[in-house]
Amino acid sequence: MTPPAIAEGLLTWSPEHGLVPGQAHGGRLLVADSWLLRDGRVRGFDRHRDRFLRSCGECGAPAPARVADFWRDMTRALPRTGEWFPRVELASGSLELRLLLRPAPAITAEVRVWAAGQPDPRTVPRRKGPDLDALTRVRGRAANAGADEAVLIAPSGLVLEAANSSLLWWEDDTLCLPPPRLPLLAGVTLALVQERAARSGVQVAHRERSLAELDGREVWLVNALHGIRPVAAWTGRPMTPGPAVHAPEWRTWLDGLMEPLPRD
Repeated sequence: MTPPAIAEGLLTWSPEHGLVPGQAHGGRLLVADSWLLRDGRVRGFDRHRDRFLRSCGECGAPAPARVADFWRDMTRALPRTGEWFPRVELASGSLELRLLLRPAPAITAEVRVWAAGQPDPRTVPRRKGPDLDALTRVRGRAANAGADEAVLIAPSGLVLEAANSSLLWWEDDTLCLPPPRLPLLAGVTLALVQERAARSGVQVAHRERSLAELDGREVWLVNALHGIRPVAAWTGRPMTPGPAVHAPEWRTWLDGLMEPLPRD
């Protein structure tokens, strides 16, 4: 059995030895997934597992049983105290399965967004991993513009999502998001929000919108690290954030979904 990890860093996995300290050997990631881990509690952990296994399956290897064994050992190795932002990885070339254990960065309740409208740089937009470096560069440009995040747009000018977050907005009492025909990542937190809306009778609509059409609206960026963050400021173009009327209640609900890691 893999012992619980106690220090940050990269752990590589093999069926014979479990998780052991290792080093990355270059090459981009084929698959990656990450989540907030707070004192042994996670939101939507099974959904992250399903997405990771499905994404590995799209790559043709390793075998599903091997990935499932890795996930079991990885879960056992996660720390049960402190705040962490672990990332599971499938490396290109070697097809090595890895755990990158990182302390969680500061969690923020709102976000400043660069509204210049960045062309989508992703080559595999529906799978997390291959384009992380390109998205990091987009966020770097956003930081230079005084923002935390950047909105990606399609060649048509329609909004897609942010570099590291799904994008939603409110039109009156309707919760809106881009249509699924567009190249979007299947966000775990986004799915949780959509399901809650369906249960509580909130109307959800898929709508095509340009960045300019989000002016004055309550816009959310959602991901597994920060949860729901309403846009508090736009930079790069004269846009006004709408008041965060809905966000406080939904943030409280989402925070309540943290559950203990499975024992096995």
